[in-house]
Amino acid sequence: MRILIATDLWLPLRHGVERMLHKLAAELVRQGDTVEVIGPDRFKLARSSFDPSISLAANAVDSIGPMIDGFAPEALHIATEGTVGFAARGWCLKTRHPFTSSYMTKLPEFAQERSGAEPETLYAKLRQFHVPSARVLVPAESIAAELRAKGFRNLQVWPFGVDTELFHPGRRGASDLERPIHLCVARISAEKNLEAFLDLDLPGSKIMIGDGPLLEEYKRAYPRVLFPGTQEGEALARFYADADVFVFPGRTDTFGLVILEALASGLPVAAYPVPGPKDILAGSGAGALDEDLGRAVKAALAIPRERARARALTFSWAESARRFRELLTPFPHRP
Repeated sequence: MRILIATDLWLPLRHGVERMLHKLAAELVRQGDTVEVIGPDRFKLARSSFDPSISLAANAVDSIGPMIDGFAPEALHIATEGTVGFAARGWCLKTRHPFTSSYMTKLPEFAQERSGAEPETLYAKLRQFHVPSARVLVPAESIAAELRAKGFRNLQVWPFGVDTELFHPGRRGASDLERPIHLCVARISAEKNLEAFLDLDLPGSKIMIGDGPLLEEYKRAYPRVLFPGTQEGEALARFYADADVFVFPGRTDTFGLVILEALASGLPVAAYPVPGPKDILAGSGAGALDEDLGRAVKAALAIPRERARARALTFSWAESARRFRELLTPFPHRP
């Protein structure tokens, strides 16, 4: 199938959604599909007022039509609700082509965290955005339940996968850091609730991997924490494998791809009992969920690494891509 994905989060931005879409596209191609991604890199850019570190397409409405027509997709998926997403949605409505969409970021909660905005106002706008969608893909059942309660319809669960070859316990090596090593991987911004991790009084060492608008501020405020910046590929995989516990302090994430990467590396996870971590960890014995994050860390350190790895093996990109393809709505055949 010729599949077009429209997204506002794409290269060169390093973001969980971008990484997930990159893996999805690669797996779809491996399975024989032809995939085109239209991201903000294809347009004139303007800084987002919501997050100045993110660039949005400034002229997507005027330019996206020829891009879509040139690729001639058989199905179109809108991954994000930004300017590229709105432009692709507008093209579909104008040309009467069906589309699917996904809800992967809790924008209302992020907006509340950054500006004090009322979440329900933005939820109403998001609900309106997704109304024409044939299916709205969400990464977990708990997210689907939350959205149903807010009036969203046509919701389908589409779990993500993890690269279990790249992220592997076998990459574990010797570390000069004092153990236990507590690792967190996230975009370093306010909505990630990272201070809940950084403020914990823990023995051993803390590593905070990632980049973002608060990086320099946190470096100054937490001089005992190691901030290696953005890490990718094998370098990132080694950080996971060398650590002793993965700490996920987020409360508003829809899933948490980094949780799967940690588990695949044989790294038990400590997190709050919220959607995302609950969907991945509850009942698996691969992590500890507790409203006291420090207590969760202590419990997670006692979990065998093999149990974490076993949980990750139940998530594969091959199955995720197959599920994604099944949920697409193909364009009607034109004579």
